[in-house]
Amino acid sequence: MQGICVWFTGLPCAGKSTIAKLVTENLTQSGQTVTLLDADVIRPILCPDLGYSREDRRKNVLRVAYVARQIVLHGGTVVVATISPFEADRKLVRAHFEPGAFLQAYVNAPLGVCESRDVKGMYAKARSGEITHFTGLSSPYEEPGDSELICDTSRLSAVECAQTVVRAIAARRPCLTIS
Repeated sequence: MQGICVWFTGLPCAGKSTIAKLVTENLTQSGQTVTLLDADVIRPILCPDLGYSREDRRKNVLRVAYVARQIVLHGGTVVVATISPFEADRKLVRAHFEPGAFLQAYVNAPLGVCESRDVKGMYAKARSGEITHFTGLSSPYEEPGDSELICDTSRLSAVECAQTVVRAIAARRPCLTIS
């Protein structure tokens, strides 16, 4: 059976990690083996040599895509939560996967909503200049135009978004039983 990659993209604090974890939990409870690659966890391990310049962000995204592709090639399900701010880089990521093996979910929330959710204070640090190259403020986020799914977390709960994503995965993998 062909594997599948679900790639969550969006601004910091939009809800990518939260939804990705819920999707992973749902699929796991349904008996699926799922790998979660969350940027907050994997970046320090896979990309400790990289900063946050445009080129370093590209390298980071491509390294994560490589790992995700290996999982998919072996029939696995992988859920990726990473900002991946540049459209050209996301297109490169998509090109790593066979047709039908990749779902991009744009986790969309207005900047103000993301800032209000920021428990780590990253946006405040970026606004004060303490953090440079911060996506959405001092570094751009290019909204995707080709996402299979859009999760508007300013209108829908994380649970509702996760349910939508799981249904989309099940549509691509008919043998999947979802709970």
